[in-house]
Amino acid sequence: MTQTNETYSARGIRAQELFAQGYNCCQSVLLAFGDMTGLDDKTAARVASGFGGGIGMLRDVCGTFTGACMALGMIEGYDQPGSNEIKKELFAKIREFAGRFTDDNGSYICRELKGIDPPKENVGSSAQEKSPRRKRPCPELCAYSAQLLETLLLEHAND
Repeated sequence: MTQTNETYSARGIRAQELFAQGYNCCQSVLLAFGDMTGLDDKTAARVASGFGGGIGMLRDVCGTFTGACMALGMIEGYDQPGSNEIKKELFAKIREFAGRFTDDNGSYICRELKGIDPPKENVGSSAQEKSPRRKRPCPELCAYSAQLLETLLLEHAND
């Protein structure tokens, strides 16, 4: 990630601001697309509430990545069984997003992005916060993910 705050789109900056307000990383990205998903803020925040910290602080798939996938699903997803063509197109866009995310950040796994160990049993986030290897890229990743999804949507707008 080489971008500075000044080079992020308004949607990217919005995601970063939402994170600063106290929303988790997944919520921040999903909420930044509220105008496109049709979700009200309360519903979006509740749906995404368990996916911060790499899904429930498990440090697995990055919450910003998950939030972008949720937003993409709401924008271009399907709701009927047998929607194979829509499913195929959606999954292709998610794989494209994953490829770009990984190319730019090295991974889409929370603990790898943060440079921390996976959580131990009964260890809360405060112990992880004290890790000397913590990189703390979450605000930047919120902006990055929102902007990357916005870019992907614009690139595929005429598909």
